[in-house]
Amino acid sequence: MVKVAVVIGSESDREKGLEAAKVLEKFGVEYDLRVLSAHRNPKDLEEYLDSSDADVFIAIAGLSAALPGYIASRTVKPVIGVPREVKVGGLDALLSIVQMPSGVPVACVGIDNAKNAAVLAVQMLALKEAKLAEKLREFRDRGSRL
Repeated sequence: MVKVAVVIGSESDREKGLEAAKVLEKFGVEYDLRVLSAHRNPKDLEEYLDSSDADVFIAIAGLSAALPGYIASRTVKPVIGVPREVKVGGLDALLSIVQMPSGVPVACVGIDNAKNAAVLAVQMLALKEAKLAEKLREFRDRGSRL
């Protein structure tokens, strides 16, 4: 069972998607990494969301960064947005993610900080998985270095 879905908006986001994947692997969390755009292939994204058994979604996107909000509007599961620095220092993407309408929240980490998105996803999963909670404690005891 996939615990975390890492969805990147385009191939140019793959490096950040892989950063998140590496962190999830360190914690032993199953994930699925997909390239799906809210703008370029919304039907494929919709089908993926309908069929995914992920508990948490990480959505990595730049520019208008519609991907995290699109996902959040179609699931009641937690969505973590990772804004990408593509133009204007990534502030356009950051604001697109954090300024979601009331009732459709997206958690947001720092610009290009896919590693923190993965750690946050692990923290969410650890609420119900004692082994993950222990791994997080050990991670923090080691100084939280990735």
